[in-house]
Amino acid sequence: MTTETDELGQAITRAGANTLATLLARTASRNGKNTALRFEDREWTYGELEQAVHRVAHRLRDTGLPEGSRVAAYGLNSDAYAILFLACATAGYVHVPVNFALKGEELAYILEDSGAALLVADPALMPRIGEVRDQGRAAGVGQLWPFFADGGLPDGGADGSAAGAPAAALLTTALDESAPDTPLDLPIGDADLAQLLYTSGTTSAPKGAMMSHQALISEYVSTIVALDLTEEDRPLVCMPLYHSAAMHVFLMPYLTLGATVRLLPKPDVPEVLRFVESEHIGSLFLAPTVWVPLSNHPDLDSRDLSSLTKAQYGASIMPVTVLQRLRERFPKLGFYNCFGQSEMAPLCTVLRPEEHHARPASCGRPVLFVEARLVTAEGALAEPGEPGEVQYRSPQLMIGYWNKPEATAEAFDDGWFRSGDQATQDEQGYLKIVDRIKDVINTGGVLVAPREVEDCIYELEEVAEVAVVGLPDERWIEAVTAVVVLKDGAELTAETVRAHVKSRIADFKVPKRVDFVAELPRNQSGKLLKRELRAERS
Repeated sequence: MTTETDELGQAITRAGANTLATLLARTASRNGKNTALRFEDREWTYGELEQAVHRVAHRLRDTGLPEGSRVAAYGLNSDAYAILFLACATAGYVHVPVNFALKGEELAYILEDSGAALLVADPALMPRIGEVRDQGRAAGVGQLWPFFADGGLPDGGADGSAAGAPAAALLTTALDESAPDTPLDLPIGDADLAQLLYTSGTTSAPKGAMMSHQALISEYVSTIVALDLTEEDRPLVCMPLYHSAAMHVFLMPYLTLGATVRLLPKPDVPEVLRFVESEHIGSLFLAPTVWVPLSNHPDLDSRDLSSLTKAQYGASIMPVTVLQRLRERFPKLGFYNCFGQSEMAPLCTVLRPEEHHARPASCGRPVLFVEARLVTAEGALAEPGEPGEVQYRSPQLMIGYWNKPEATAEAFDDGWFRSGDQATQDEQGYLKIVDRIKDVINTGGVLVAPREVEDCIYELEEVAEVAVVGLPDERWIEAVTAVVVLKDGAELTAETVRAHVKSRIADFKVPKRVDFVAELPRNQSGKLLKRELRAERS
């Protein structure tokens, strides 16, 4: 093969690449002058968004970090947050979203496990980073950038400069018309790693699901088809972008289509209702923990929500009573139940509006690029109506868990991903989740590993035993609940327990309820029976 032929082949391969960078380029070429994103008082056309992404991508490459380096994002929703994700994908780096509620040990763990070399954070969160670094943790994070210009940096350097020197805000770069904004010519392939999505399991150590460009884009196509997304929907995105649902089921699929997205920093109910009315929002995704207060909010009577035609919920179970109340109040509003998990990018199944009446407890059927099967405890395929573990096979699937080959091996069964969810499936293919095989607690759509909370409570000298479970809750769907056995003669209050946990880990992991008991239920082998604990308190 001649050099000329080889170069032609490489050019053809690059031209046919289907990456997040080429996805943005195609959308911008079709919709360059149309509005892509609105955040606060800023508005970006698709052409301006693409230019901003290229400016930040050039700045990322100027750091000298090798391709494949991990870049952590630690902040609330913003246009800058979205630009960083796309810039990382364009520059050949791996985006690592970090829950903005994390602090201390849990923050240090994500930064160290991912091997993040650069951290971009909201200025308000910088003190938490300083505390981690003061403890000698996350030493590999050599560079710190703020998303916005209204804050400084803790010691540790920025942009490769001397310790404590301020870094230019990422948004400043994105808006700088003098910065280079030409596309980078990099050999990024469909199978290359684009993001690490950290997801809690049954242990205290979260796992980073390795998501490729191919996996994410395949999921975008599945999402667009299953949820009937169109560029005319005028969606509002307010759930946190560190979570895969907001980023990969709504923001990115809508940007792929060329829609105009209104982005809010957080799901504040009065603000959500105000924007639905003022900007004639047509599509709204909320976790059930936000739909619940919205359904009871007094502003619901005074706001014109007639533009809203599509309503999606997911990340946790929607209370049937709340769903019925909303469907009766807004009969023309189509509700979609979205079910999935981060390892699948994350959408797996959808229950469509016309399917809610006959199967209100179902999470629907697998989406376009997802194949599902149910396997019994004995390893056989489950019959219709028979409980079994849901397993998936799909191009949306993660490559594996970052730095955890054993966990990766345990998660697969002959090429099928083991979800850990137990379900039944009827003859038409509709799934109904029965229980989770794992004990992970889903509180407000965020996963909490019980062991992490238990380990924290065990630090209290008065505690002999503790078990943490999730209990049904109208607001949080599952409320983190601690059941504590005290040592003989010891005294402890629920508030003391909660205060201790709050001082150590994220607020959403703090038990909503603390019960004191004489003993924990166990079987003859001494295994703790958490199901009994839940049943006794539900």
